[in-house]
Amino acid sequence: MLEIHDLTKRYGSVLALDGVAFDVAPGRIVGFLGPNGAGKTTTMRAIFGLVRADAGEVRWRGRPVSPEARVRFGYMPEERGLYPKMRIGEQLAYFAELSGMTGTAARQAVATWLGRLGLSDRSDARVEELSHGNQQRVQLAAALVHQPDLVVLDEPFSGLDPIGVEAMAEMLVETAAMGVAVLFSSHQLDLVEDVCQDVVIIDHGRVVLSGVLDDLRATSVHRSLEVTVNGEPWVPPMAGEVAGKRGGHVRVLVDSTTDVDEILADARRTGDVTSFRFEPPSLTDLFLEAVSEGRDT
Repeated sequence: MLEIHDLTKRYGSVLALDGVAFDVAPGRIVGFLGPNGAGKTTTMRAIFGLVRADAGEVRWRGRPVSPEARVRFGYMPEERGLYPKMRIGEQLAYFAELSGMTGTAARQAVATWLGRLGLSDRSDARVEELSHGNQQRVQLAAALVHQPDLVVLDEPFSGLDPIGVEAMAEMLVETAAMGVAVLFSSHQLDLVEDVCQDVVIIDHGRVVLSGVLDDLRATSVHRSLEVTVNGEPWVPPMAGEVAGKRGGHVRVLVDSTTDVDEILADARRTGDVTSFRFEPPSLTDLFLEAVSEGRDT
């Protein structure tokens, strides 16, 4: 298990990390979320010793992270680290050997990963010859080729088309299913909601919400109410924050104790109700609420 213990980091007058603490368990996918500048990348770099925290500690399997343990980690930085003029197969094998694999094992692993990523025929191509999406795939392969115990990915879906996003999401799920601990950041909250079991939301260097996603949604004091009414524009009679409105469709956040029958009856007085949903809030709702509350404290 990866354990982040009360990390603090200051750059001059800027407090980048303010007691950040959370865990990433083997076989779990954790979405690490936050606005730009919240401290996500600084935390990830601290895991790999690229940033030295002023206080706190990163632990792996109950011990401070040693060089021997770190070589078993896989990292996909937001600013990609591939050599543009080096051939793909050679480059991946080089990274695998740096992580302790023998030459033979590295070449076998490279062939396997290029096959899984649909790049078997591009092994001899240079990185600069690939499309952005295929460069992303190669960067993911570099993080996974040595069969790591922990994978940390900083905005892995950035710039990918829908097909690439789906393929990479499936790869992350498969990786976690093999017992690997997975931590990744993304601004695509709908995707995080589909892929992750756990989330950690950070804002201004502080964790403002964390836990099992299904539990966080179920225990929220809010519910998402979605109603579509054919007829005159309908406005829900209760107080709430409107999350979306389009034609006769309204989505609003309401208190979990809201009388659903009363709301439905009111909507029917306006027109024909063609859809009605009352369910736990989405990850986007939780994110916006957590970040807003964190800035008010």
